[in-house]
Order: sequence, then C-alpha cells, then structure tokens
Amino acid sequence: MANNNVNLQTEDGISRITAAIKKHKRKRVTYQPITPEQQLGFIHHNVDCIGCRTCEIACKDKNGLPPGPRFRRVLYIEGGTYPDVFAYKVNMSCNHCAEPACLPTCPTGAIWKRQDNGVVDIDSTLCIGCRRCEAACPYGAPQFDPNDGLVKKCNMCIDELEAGRKPYCVAACMMRVLDIGPIDQLLAGTYKTKAIGPNDKPVNRVKNFANPALTKPAIAFIPHSKGRVDD
Repeated sequence: MANNNVNLQTEDGISRITAAIKKHKRKRVTYQPITPEQQLGFIHHNVDCIGCRTCEIACKDKNGLPPGPRFRRVLYIEGGTYPDVFAYKVNMSCNHCAEPACLPTCPTGAIWKRQDNGVVDIDSTLCIGCRRCEAACPYGAPQFDPNDGLVKKCNMCIDELEAGRKPYCVAACMMRVLDIGPIDQLLAGTYKTKAIGPNDKPVNRVKNFANPALTKPAIAFIPHSKGRVDD
C-alpha cells in the first residue's frame, strides 16, 4: 500500500506545504479575538479523579484516533518525601481559549472560534499539516495525525453539544469529576455540577500549568493542596 503521508523534513514535503500555503493564502490581517455569546469551558476535580483514563479512551473512540494522538490527556502528578508524599491527576485537552495562540499562527485560516459557544475548531479541509499551531499552543492541544498528515484537536464534541448532549469525555467519566459549563459560572462556583463539592473553590491554574494570562483558557480546576498556586 502506498504511503500518502507528508514527511515535513523532505524537500518534497516542504514544497507541497509551500504550494498549499500559496493556494489557500488569505489577506494578512491582525487577529482580533471574538467575544462569544457564551464561553463554554471544562472543569476537572484534581483530587477526586482516580486516573482511570476512561475519558481518554472515549475521546479516541469518538474521533477515530490512531495510536499516538490524544485530544484528552490524564497527567499523573506525584511527589514528596516519605512520609509526606502526594499524588493527584490533572486532566487536560484543548482549553478553547479566549485568545488562542494557535489561531493566528495558522496560514490557511483553518482554525476558528465559534461565536455562539467559544469553541475553537479546525476545518480539516483547510488544514495543510504544517504544525505551526502545534508549536504555538502552550497546552499541547493540537495533535498531528500521521495517518492523514493533518493536525486535529478537541472541539468539545461540537456535534454532541448541538444535539443537547455533553462531550464523550464528560459522559464517560465514572467519577463525575469532569464537566463542562459556562466558564464564568464554573470559576465562580455557581454552576451546578458534581465536579464541584460543597466547600470547593475552583481556580484557573495549577502548578506546572502555563500562565493563563497567555491565552485566557476556558478551564477550571479543583486543585490538590500540593498543586495550588499562591498568587
């Protein structure tokens, strides 16, 4: 079977990308972030997550991903010295930022932000697999699919949202520690969700997480005490 993948390191691969950029070239303009009617975001409870990775598998199944690319990633954080040791999980995907770093780097305009719910999406018919967005994102959200040479990422299961359902990762979470909702309400703790306990205070940053000021991500966490950032 012929291999149709584009090897970006070869002269042929570079020439194909250059030709694709010229084909889809648009007038260069300064990116102006839109203000969506409502910005949806994720919330994850770092303490109660058991790290089963069901959300990861549900996401890969929904998007038909091959081995390698993961739109959602469960990160295991461990540390300390006996007897003061700790472990917790941080669950990450695309954060559908208010000022996404990926969007202005795309030379073809394949990446766009939805006006109604703030979801950042990729038009696969315009993507040329140059991977500039992958390099720009501080959260590692864009993922290169070697099967078709395109960059893909979480779009919050937009088809499910439009059908009145929640994303596959949220629906699959057996502990109900992962959810979506209006990000302003999630951060304020006013959104009704099982991911927020009675005395929990959501934050928008945990240790080793990129500074939210960079892109204004739509993400909230219930942090572990060892992962809390003291501003």
